[in-house]
Amino acid sequence: MNKFKYYFILLLAGISLVSCNKSDDDDDAVVVPLNDYTVQYKADNDSIVKYLNTNYITVTNSSGTPQDQDVVISKITDPATQPSIMSYLNSASFPKLLTRDVYNDSITYKIYYLILREGTGQNPINTDKVVATYKGNLLNGTVFDSSNGGIPGRFFLWPYDQPTADAFPVIDGWSEIFPKFKTGTSSTASDGVITYTDFGAGVMFLPSGLGYYAEVKTDIPAYSPLVFSFKLYDLQRLDHDQDGVYDYQEDVNGDGYLYDFRDTAKYPKPTDNLVDDTDKDGIADFVDGDDDGDGYTTRFELTKPTGATYSGVSKYYPYDPILDNPNTPNTDESEIWGIPRRPTGALADPTKPESITNSKAFVPEDYTAPGRTRMHVDKTYPFQKN
Repeated sequence: MNKFKYYFILLLAGISLVSCNKSDDDDDAVVVPLNDYTVQYKADNDSIVKYLNTNYITVTNSSGTPQDQDVVISKITDPATQPSIMSYLNSASFPKLLTRDVYNDSITYKIYYLILREGTGQNPINTDKVVATYKGNLLNGTVFDSSNGGIPGRFFLWPYDQPTADAFPVIDGWSEIFPKFKTGTSSTASDGVITYTDFGAGVMFLPSGLGYYAEVKTDIPAYSPLVFSFKLYDLQRLDHDQDGVYDYQEDVNGDGYLYDFRDTAKYPKPTDNLVDDTDKDGIADFVDGDDDGDGYTTRFELTKPTGATYSGVSKYYPYDPILDNPNTPNTDESEIWGIPRRPTGALADPTKPESITNSKAFVPEDYTAPGRTRMHVDKTYPFQKN
């Protein structure tokens, strides 16, 4: 799994690599500039398109077994019986080859990905943690890495996350394609063995700019396009700014993707439709402790008022109502209300205007109304600090 430790070596195009070669005249290292991202992407894309047109795929379809959705990719020898992978482009049924445009390194990449099975559970977003298996190979067929004996591993989809004892961050291409798939269902046997069914499964074909680019890895030369077959079993939602709102709930535009555009080397000119930033301060909500920029932290705005009687044992409002945990029969964790909007009830003193000392009362609809602007993203409440 160590191939998926992300070392952040994709530097600006102006930064150079140093080779180990020496000149004949002295011992100075020879400075080799990085390939231009635009030029390299064109070469990679040409190679990937050729690969898709000259190879076919076979898939094991045996639901309930560990071999379900195993993939073999082979050179076409009989076009009449071996349809190319490219022939599945925009197919109405599975397998289905699709593309995704990805803004990175100041250019827009097109990623081809093959959906073998979409899955029946939830879609991760690109900052979640996932449970998955994989196999990676080069375009020449060389397998450079795979899951440890088919045992599912845990991976952070956001490349900026730090490795932990049980999970590693991944390359950019993974974070862009996994959100297009859903998890499956699981059952645990008496011996603790977990079996997954109906999980999402696919293949991604990545240009080197969304892989390791100029870095040389074991069995992976510099500037290598990569092919990964994978199975998405489960996910864990994360809260990167620890403000009490999960990342996926801070996806303002609802596209399933979050980006930290403070990394101007990777994202020099992001388009507005990619930005999930309520207060437009340049910090995306999922890494911003004050989403609406009103001077009150999101965690403060999610705190229930002292002395009031509310359902549930948490001191914070959940994003949406939650059910009681059946595994704790002696405690009722149910929350019938989610984060409220600015209150719309009667003024404390109807003869005076609304103010910080004469606020309106909360009514039940303030906690439940669909589409409400929750107060942690409403700059008008609490009142501005002056």
